[in-house]
Amino acid sequence: MKILLYSRPGTPHEADDIRNLTGALEECGMPYLLNEGFAADIGRITGRAVPAGKTYTDLSGECGDGAVLLSYGGDGTFLECTKMVVGRRIPILGINSGRLGFLANVAKDGIREALAALREGRYIIKESPLIEIKGKEYGTEYAFNELSVQRAGTGMIAVEAYVDGEMIATYWGDGVILATPAGSTAYSLSVGGPVVAPDCDCFVLAPIAPHNLTMRPVVLPDSTAVELRLISRDDEIAVSADGDNRKVADGTVLRACRSKKSVFLVRLQNISFYDTLRNKMLWGLDKRDEAVG
Repeated sequence: MKILLYSRPGTPHEADDIRNLTGALEECGMPYLLNEGFAADIGRITGRAVPAGKTYTDLSGECGDGAVLLSYGGDGTFLECTKMVVGRRIPILGINSGRLGFLANVAKDGIREALAALREGRYIIKESPLIEIKGKEYGTEYAFNELSVQRAGTGMIAVEAYVDGEMIATYWGDGVILATPAGSTAYSLSVGGPVVAPDCDCFVLAPIAPHNLTMRPVVLPDSTAVELRLISRDDEIAVSADGDNRKVADGTVLRACRSKKSVFLVRLQNISFYDTLRNKMLWGLDKRDEAVG
């Protein structure tokens, strides 16, 4: 097995964390490569240059064959990694060097244990769906977490939502989010959407600051096709697929469905989705217990 480590160039890292990371890679006994931008950061932060033979430019050619892509950063870095491997069977494992980290759910002090698990085969590979988004002027885009449609100006927008040709509602407000189970703990959660277990085959359609307070998130089977017709008094509407932001014109129609392309994720046997929920969201934690202790 080969390790391809990716981290966003220019991200601030502590020198001790970088030394811990590079030390773990050198000790793991598996061949590894670092993306060139991050390798330059390592040289700048630690004063120790990464040999040219230990870097890669992209995942083209044979670089990704038989490899695991190790995302080192936060969930934003993880989402960048998903875009790098669309259509390729290169599984991703996220090492969290940031704060929350639902997708990058391995703590940075657990790097050595994670690499040992990879070396010894103590993991499984899970297939995770993508949303495929198409529009006449928009083209085709893919989202691992969510598609979001939002007002670009100060006024409300309207989003007419259809499922398999049947209208759900017209959402007046700041916009809507169409999220995968993986994205249910991201933007969708912040607007009142439910937490969805990763093995569920569904989408969540959630309004953003709806003008009508009876509007609530809807869970849809991911076998359906969702059409969003965008209406605004302003010239433009903001559309984002996992942070890939662009502006579209009033009247744009977007069609979204489960893509035939997937992303593959590494699941370590000692980390579960429910453990991550409890730990990251502090479920069950009572400050009064700390006071008593």
